Amino acid sequence: MKDKVEELKKEILEYTAHTQEDLENFRQKFISRKGVITDLMKGMKDIAPEIRKDVGILFNDVKNTAQERFQELIDKIDEQSNGSEQNSEIDFSLPPIPDTLGSEHPLNTVKSRIIEIFERIGFNLSEGPEVEDDWHNFTALNFPPNHPAREMQDTFFIEKDPDIALRTHTSSVQVRIMENQKPPIRTLSPGKVYRNEAISARAHCMFHQVEGLYIDKNVSFADLKQTLLHFVREFFGKDTKIRLRPSYFPFTEPSAEVDISCNICGGKGCNICKYTGYVEIGGCGMVDPNVLKSAGIDPEEYTGFAFGMGIERMAMLKYQINDLRLFTENDIRFLKQFSGIS
Repeated sequence: MKDKVEELKKEILEYTAHTQEDLENFRQKFISRKGVITDLMKGMKDIAPEIRKDVGILFNDVKNTAQERFQELIDKIDEQSNGSEQNSEIDFSLPPIPDTLGSEHPLNTVKSRIIEIFERIGFNLSEGPEVEDDWHNFTALNFPPNHPAREMQDTFFIEKDPDIALRTHTSSVQVRIMENQKPPIRTLSPGKVYRNEAISARAHCMFHQVEGLYIDKNVSFADLKQTLLHFVREFFGKDTKIRLRPSYFPFTEPSAEVDISCNICGGKGCNICKYTGYVEIGGCGMVDPNVLKSAGIDPEEYTGFAFGMGIERMAMLKYQINDLRLFTENDIRFLKQFSGIS
């Protein structure tokens, strides 16, 4: 009996399989309940008791050997099969494709640079919801009930609730900060905003803004101007000049439009700056006392300034891009131009 078991073990180890049919034959012969190992084990009752234990150990060994060999054959056939499939998909006559790294989107590059500049002078980051209520988006920011921004043609309202809309500016984040944090406050709020506008080379229904807010005792308009001057010289270059033109925003008083000397013509005048030597980058002003009151801040004790600018606008000026739609069309030819830019 011992000799038969040893011969069977040798046969199992020498068995080779090249197809699924060979595997099935192996299973039927050695592993199944009707296989040769099972038949041999039926003769255990005729073995002398004094050697039955030793023969039982041999049977267990050959049974385990059969299971291990079967798995080895399966793995070998699978490996051969995968190799042939891979080889069939490869055309070695084709030229190699070089490994290339993707590039950061220009809007992310510009946003990161803006954040970096303001963080160095003490501004921290704040974020808020893109779906906003009327209080934070309009009322707390001193928008009167009849303001055009509250109309459907300017704002995306949520149909089920007329008091809920996609935020039209990140100033709503500043309101939330003022409600939950005591002065001094120095924060920067970047993010997506939405306005019901026709998409064109100069306008889009979704774009990115970054707004800054500084509230403390004795904050003045001079502080605002110096902060913006520092920023534009860091972002566009040390020779950049700044110009503030009187304007109107519901949440600031006084308010101003922020212009910088044209970085295309150096302030000499070109079609980009409409031959004025300056281009607009955003708006700013001193926080209106009504806004401070709405957020629970005493305007008799604290003052502050706020500013905002479009990230797309900054990217267009920095990289001399003339069509706003390029930022959202995912044209790989456009995006590849920003590889290695920081």
